[in-house]
Amino acid sequence: MAYMTDRKRAAGLGSAKSGTAHHWSMMISSAGLAVLIPLFIFTFGPILGSSYEEVIAYFARPFPAIVAALTIAASMMHFKSGVQVLIEDYVHGLARKVLIIAMICLSYAIAATGIFAIARIAL
Repeated sequence: MAYMTDRKRAAGLGSAKSGTAHHWSMMISSAGLAVLIPLFIFTFGPILGSSYEEVIAYFARPFPAIVAALTIAASMMHFKSGVQVLIEDYVHGLARKVLIIAMICLSYAIAATGIFAIARIAL
């Protein structure tokens, strides 16, 4: 029989040992997105409906390209964390692991594709 106090058993980051770090990453990404999404809308809005050449010339400028790339990266990382929590709560067994790996790969693939496209236009 182990003689551990309740406090000793509860010490750490919670039952899963990762809840606090995950919560903070979600809070930081949501705060960043609260700034980036309106900024993205204001930089993307004026060029909406323009011709292909005008859009390419617009996103060749540094500020719109940086805002678009940061928005894509932050939103995909926020998506990855949110979907991971959703899967952990509602899926069990081997399917949980497979879905988490698939969603992480999907979010990184979307982020890489979007950032590559913006970089290709801007450079």
